[in-house]
Amino acid sequence: MIRLYSTIALGSIAAMLGGLGFMIYSGSQQTGFDQCRATSIAGGAGSIGGAFELVDHTGRIVTDADFTDRPTLIYFGYTFCPDVCPLDTARNAQAVDMLADKGYDVTPVFISVDHKRDTQEALAEFVRFMHPEMIGLTGSEEQIRTAARAYRMYYAVQETDDDFYLIDHSTFSYLLLPGHGFVEVIRRDQSPEQVADMLACFIDNA
Repeated sequence: MIRLYSTIALGSIAAMLGGLGFMIYSGSQQTGFDQCRATSIAGGAGSIGGAFELVDHTGRIVTDADFTDRPTLIYFGYTFCPDVCPLDTARNAQAVDMLADKGYDVTPVFISVDHKRDTQEALAEFVRFMHPEMIGLTGSEEQIRTAARAYRMYYAVQETDDDFYLIDHSTFSYLLLPGHGFVEVIRRDQSPEQVADMLACFIDNA
């Protein structure tokens, strides 16, 4: 399995926390996962997740129902992102590989918030580079907005007169488990080792 260790230096962070529809704070919640949880979510875990329909990097139509049978790690970003997205996606890929070494099967998913530039071809190249099992998803602006709203994920395009625009977006990853749906957010300051340990805990206690 490809193991990607990013050497990209951190630049300015494109994410804007002020527009988030939920607040992450230290604490514990949701009985059964207390020993695994590093964060709590205002409104509870049940307030995040929902129906969406997108297109994967092979052209296949995909819905939220396609991820109900396996542990899944979702990240929203865009392939033209200069710093944050490659680092976060590489971190998730490393964590998935660490889990695979221990016998855990977790599917990494990258949902693009850039419907104009992230064509099927661009998305396919990106996810193949990041991880051989990663699924890339995109769609129309309305389809992406629907998915982002379901996960209370914030993003906003910085309008310019050319194709070199940036997109401000939140930087959480989302863990989904069979029979539970969404269970936890992963912050970008967590290391691959921390993410792998947390996901293993959730899977073991599901």
